Amino acid sequence: MSDFDNRLTALRRAFHRDPELGFEEWRTRERVAERLRAVGVEVHDSGVGVVGVLRAGQGNRAIGLRADMDALPIHEVSTHDYPSGTPGKMHACGHDGHMTMLLGAAERLTEARDFDGTVVFFFQPNEEHGLGAKAMIDEGVLDRFPIDEVYAIHNLPGAPVGQISTRVGQICNSESLFEIAIEGQGGHASMPQAGVDAITVASEIVLSLQTVVARKMAPGAGVVVSVTEIETDGARNVLPGRATLKGDVRARQPQDRDAVERFMRQIIEGVASAHGAGVAFKFEAAFVEAINAPSPTEAVVRAARATGLETIPDRAPMSFSEDFAQFSAAVPGCFLLLGNGESGPHGQPLHAPDYDFNDAILPIGARFWHALVRDRLPRRES
Repeated sequence: MSDFDNRLTALRRAFHRDPELGFEEWRTRERVAERLRAVGVEVHDSGVGVVGVLRAGQGNRAIGLRADMDALPIHEVSTHDYPSGTPGKMHACGHDGHMTMLLGAAERLTEARDFDGTVVFFFQPNEEHGLGAKAMIDEGVLDRFPIDEVYAIHNLPGAPVGQISTRVGQICNSESLFEIAIEGQGGHASMPQAGVDAITVASEIVLSLQTVVARKMAPGAGVVVSVTEIETDGARNVLPGRATLKGDVRARQPQDRDAVERFMRQIIEGVASAHGAGVAFKFEAAFVEAINAPSPTEAVVRAARATGLETIPDRAPMSFSEDFAQFSAAVPGCFLLLGNGESGPHGQPLHAPDYDFNDAILPIGARFWHALVRDRLPRRES
């Protein structure tokens, strides 16, 4: 490997050993800022994130490149020699690699200066909970550092090393979180007729919610409704008077997300009314749908092919959600996937405790970023 490749590997593994959760990325931010300054990039503290600015030539166009910084509350079980140094926290989604690829691109761009315009490097906190991009935008980061387009890479386990895939239009699902609070009447387990058993109401709601996808949405809509938690105040011989259901909804289109909320409310209120129970329903979009604009997506495909990478320009949408959607809702952009490998820890699912980012794609990602900048900010002919 070259010295550049070795530096990127060392940096990525340093990030991996020191994971920090969303909005707690203090050491990570310091390491990012230090690296940016070391290669000659102007550094700004956005408040919750880090912003780097690099200018070349006289062009007035600017593009943004985003990387996420946060880790996950997962206990790592990997056997490599650079595991997480903090029990219960782990870079299990590859954000350590995303940061490193972008920092490698910053180094290449400062050395070459072969573009005309401004590159803004956004290092975003708290992607995993869908809060970091909005926090940066609410702070005014796009007003302080205006850009014409924005881009982000996410690694993709199970895809061949270095394969780039993307698509025009919806690329990632929305994620909405819901909570259903049921108020019944607790009582003795031997006399259910004397009360309103909240767990029975909750169970009927859980089953009825499955009809939203099966009977209310068009086949192939890509909607998923999952109840993931149930809590009650009951005991072995006590019928619960209160129950809370929590869960998750994924959708590809805003209109489908709105329809699911409406159908869920009808079902929940109907079931509760039939049993004489009270109910309160909360539904909130934690992640909106990520939408790729045509021109930036075409640029990604050109840059990938110019870098010699296998390219899929019309991949199927991903079922997961991505906080980059907040950036691409504010500015035309493109979210793309970079193959992490098909086997071993590099092929393990994102968020798995034995997942590992593939260091082999670090220089690939850095080269791709460099090619994309040259494509979007071409140097003027003298």
